[in-house]
Amino acid sequence: MSRLPISLVTASCSLLLFTFGSIGSAYADSMSALIAQKSVQSNYSSPAYSVVPSAKVSTRSTIQRAGTYRSNTATQPIISTRYSTANVINTPSYGTQQSAYRYPSVQNQAPVVLPAFLSGNYDNVDNEYLPLLSSAETQSSLAAREVVSMARKMALNERTIIKGGCWDYLNAVFNRAGVSRDTIHKGTYSQGPYARSDEIEVGDWLYYINHGYNRVEHSGLFVGWVDEASKQALILSYAGENRREPARYRVYDLSNVYQIMRPSV
Repeated sequence: MSRLPISLVTASCSLLLFTFGSIGSAYADSMSALIAQKSVQSNYSSPAYSVVPSAKVSTRSTIQRAGTYRSNTATQPIISTRYSTANVINTPSYGTQQSAYRYPSVQNQAPVVLPAFLSGNYDNVDNEYLPLLSSAETQSSLAAREVVSMARKMALNERTIIKGGCWDYLNAVFNRAGVSRDTIHKGTYSQGPYARSDEIEVGDWLYYINHGYNRVEHSGLFVGWVDEASKQALILSYAGENRREPARYRVYDLSNVYQIMRPSV
């Protein structure tokens, strides 16, 4: 085995030492730069250069025992609601939202006052027909109500006597009530045509054949049907003929009504 010359070995060692020295110097330089960078970051992480403050940890307990809670309106959160304040009852206790349901208010209805004439005793009307007379006054048109009410006052309360017969009495009723009359059905006593029952209304001045008294011509004020199917109706009738008697309410057969005059304002 041949040996290298000493000069060549020395040169090789010098080259290796130079190479490793260069690498070590470069490594040392990079390590110095890294240390310097870490040092700067460490300085900026100090409280003097901190951007975000450190979190504060509180050891105070927020747990409250049952029954010892005290409302503090200054620290309670505000609860928003989409309900209308007109329908929600808000109370300060515990900051909770109450039910929007409202109990219906009780309507205090005024007592029904019955007409005074219903409690009277009369010799010109049967008491069983007084409710029908009351309904006629309250459930009819304005003009008809004026006529029916005026006729009732004249017959029951004032017991008015008029010179003449049935026509004169009803003419006085209409005049005192301040209403006029329109003829809506016109026929003749003997030939008709006779009105149907559904053509007759409260307050109508009717001309009809009086089947209960020798089938004579008669006129009266229609109040209401007692039995419409059999044409039986309550009529205010005035006999006249110098009898000096007030008008009376009686049931008549209206099978042959040949003229209707209706009150109008």
